[in-house]
Amino acid sequence: MSKRDYYDVLGTAKGASADELKKAYRKKAKELHPDRNSDNPDAEAQFKEVNEAYDVLKDAEKKAAYDRFGHAAFEGGMGGGGGRPGGGFGGQGDFSSAFSDVFDDLFGDFMGGGRGGGGGRQRATRGADLRYNLRVTLEETYTGIQKTINVPTSIQCDSCDGSGAEGGAEPTTCPTCSGMGKVRATQGFFTVERTCPTCSGLGQIIKNPCKSCGGNGRVQKERALSVNIPAGVETGTRIRLAGEGEAGMRGGPPGDLYIFIEVDAHKIFEREGTELHCRIPVSMTVAALGGDIEVPTIDGGRSRVKIPAGSQAGRQMRLRGKGMPALRGGGAGDMFIEMAVETPVNLTARQKELLREFEALGEDNNPESSSFFSSVKNFWDSMKG
Repeated sequence: MSKRDYYDVLGTAKGASADELKKAYRKKAKELHPDRNSDNPDAEAQFKEVNEAYDVLKDAEKKAAYDRFGHAAFEGGMGGGGGRPGGGFGGQGDFSSAFSDVFDDLFGDFMGGGRGGGGGRQRATRGADLRYNLRVTLEETYTGIQKTINVPTSIQCDSCDGSGAEGGAEPTTCPTCSGMGKVRATQGFFTVERTCPTCSGLGQIIKNPCKSCGGNGRVQKERALSVNIPAGVETGTRIRLAGEGEAGMRGGPPGDLYIFIEVDAHKIFEREGTELHCRIPVSMTVAALGGDIEVPTIDGGRSRVKIPAGSQAGRQMRLRGKGMPALRGGGAGDMFIEMAVETPVNLTARQKELLREFEALGEDNNPESSSFFSSVKNFWDSMKG
């Protein structure tokens, strides 16, 4: 399949200026970045196509060759050796330069994208992703809430528009590596390649660094962000805010901000998924005779629950739909009430006397105790036998 015209790829007219090409590239790169287009399988290929087009058109010599010969200027048919006069084993080139060309062909992608292209791609780098731990209450996770958080991060410098140069001026090509970001030293038949010490592999240098950011293209600042916390979130829920992370270097796209939710423990309710559990103390009298009690619900309301006569400690009752909402819809869970029968304390002499009278009259009032101790007696008798 034939390649598209580089100017069409960037969406500019032929003969566009360097500033117009740069603005068009930034817009396209941001629009087609794979991290922003996870649902588009063609995004990565289109993103690479944009990078390839800008890599050629930003370079004055490459742009002139492309304007004259089109894609044929870089297909090995122009000027001998793919647009590099004197390339190959004949002419002005020697064995060492030819070996360097082969080295580029085999390992160019790993070393920065080939001859002369590494510096350009290293200049604009994506910003780092950031993590923010957010604590919320159980009540807030029940209703959902809008929260404002303050995030310390790096943002693009306004003074230089992210270029790192004073007044937003364009960086200049590194004189040591001629923009490649790496330098070569030839020893006999071998060529040793290393990162350029002058530009640290960027391929460009800034003669007059921006005073606001020191040439970094970004500054440290605390930002206030409004975050929508949906109902039903749990501890460990992760919320992604695309493009709200650290600013990219030299005009690169920003990273993302990931918010990790941590729900505080509640004094009354315990949560298990969409279910809520509540332990309710019940007096010995109510448990024995039965009655009605009021229990709290997570929405701040009250529910009346009927306690059957003769209820034992640990008995559970269900309130349907009184639990937590599901994160992605589907209704709410249930609330479970567990009875904790409370033994009376601080008894008066009369109360103690009444309990002893009750105990003397209640031979059939404790069937579970009678059954247990009957089993114990049989166990001891069998051991004696």
